[in-house]
Amino acid sequence: MTERSRGRPRAFDRDRAVLDAARLFWRRGYSGTSTRALTAALGLSTSSLYAAFGSKAGLFEEAVRTYAERYREIYQQAVAEKDIQTVFERVLTDSVHEFTQPGDTHPGCLISSSVMTDSTSTLDTSAYIAELHSANEQALLVRIDRAVQDGELAADTDAAALTGLVQSLWHGLSVRSNADTAREDLLATARLAHRLIRRQLAPPTAGHAGGQ
Repeated sequence: MTERSRGRPRAFDRDRAVLDAARLFWRRGYSGTSTRALTAALGLSTSSLYAAFGSKAGLFEEAVRTYAERYREIYQQAVAEKDIQTVFERVLTDSVHEFTQPGDTHPGCLISSSVMTDSTSTLDTSAYIAELHSANEQALLVRIDRAVQDGELAADTDAAALTGLVQSLWHGLSVRSNADTAREDLLATARLAHRLIRRQLAPPTAGHAGGQ
């Protein structure tokens, strides 16, 4: 019985393999994760790993893209909101929820970790992440600029500076999540930032403007 069980190959679950690989890359970095460590963690032979992903670099790229694309979705859904304050809230709080997904279903925020810069083999993936951040930032900038034009934000709001502020908050929350900061603490920070933005940049009411 023992020999038969030991010889029976484990069914290949690509999603699980990518998650397990992402978790290993997150802990050890790209260059610190050997092919041997990957095959052991994934329960695959070296030939099977190469057949499925092409190379260690190919597996890394798929892992990053799998978990990074969710952030593009978050921004796309957020900027589609009618109210600009809801846009800010969703960008920050939805991202925190994504950063802090349970470890059995999510590897953590791989894209803000040192994994992304520890090897020249990740240059293509780094370029992809740079494009992702740029696209998200541009989508937010366009939405903020429209909010200024529509009177949702004060007329003197600097759309580029506000976009930079939100992006800086996003990156800071991501880094803190990688340092194992609790979800509720991150959400408290995101909500405070949102309240400060709302208070500082709300357009004046007609009555207030007339009283001046």
